[in-house]
Amino acid sequence: MPEGPSIVILREAAAKFRGKTVRRAVGNSSLDLTRMEGRRVIALRNWGKHFLIEFSGFSLRVHMLMFGSYRIDERKPSPPRVSLQFDNGELNIYASSLKYIEGKLDETYDWRTDVMNDAWDPRLARRRLKQQPDTLICDALLDQELFAGVGNIIKNEVLFRQRVHPESTVGALPSRVLGRVIADARAYSFLFLEWKRAFELKKHWQIHTKRTCPTCGGPVSKTYPGKSRRRTFFCPNCQIRY
Repeated sequence: MPEGPSIVILREAAAKFRGKTVRRAVGNSSLDLTRMEGRRVIALRNWGKHFLIEFSGFSLRVHMLMFGSYRIDERKPSPPRVSLQFDNGELNIYASSLKYIEGKLDETYDWRTDVMNDAWDPRLARRRLKQQPDTLICDALLDQELFAGVGNIIKNEVLFRQRVHPESTVGALPSRVLGRVIADARAYSFLFLEWKRAFELKKHWQIHTKRTCPTCGGPVSKTYPGKSRRRTFFCPNCQIRY
């Protein structure tokens, strides 16, 4: 599943279509794609894992789910979910969920919860976390209402970097440790973005998909904990279970 930094890269790659008019909109989506034809793209935005194409009065929300992808000015052999064609090129989206959002995006999205947005508010995240003390921290980090844009890779790496066992409960974490986890969810997301742009993301993984802990040399555990049941890698020696 593409995480927040990957959607930032998509937004940047598609920037040339900002201010341009959609000449043709086709694809295998059940949405009425022709609604976008003849409409000018006002802005391209992202919130968490959502890519947003804003028009006057409505926006197209693209969620790439587990296997979504895109191509700009080229096509894959498989049919696109949507192909937006402009005078200066085309944007093709594959294997994604599409939805129209009516009205202003600011009325739908709370930008304070997006870890990569300038409006990100760590104090809001802390307040909301304290309201769910029994939640496992591995589930909390994947909650898009708390940490929009954080996905499984970021979750695993942040918890390893902060030496926190994924099955620790939010309420059991010392205040300073919780603060470090919140801060690193944002900090690591920007590192992810930097490494992704340089095509070297995987070489920086410390715990995700690893078998041996880079710190102690012990075996890495792989489990599927919590309500999210997402694949989780951690070191039982180095990461403290609070």
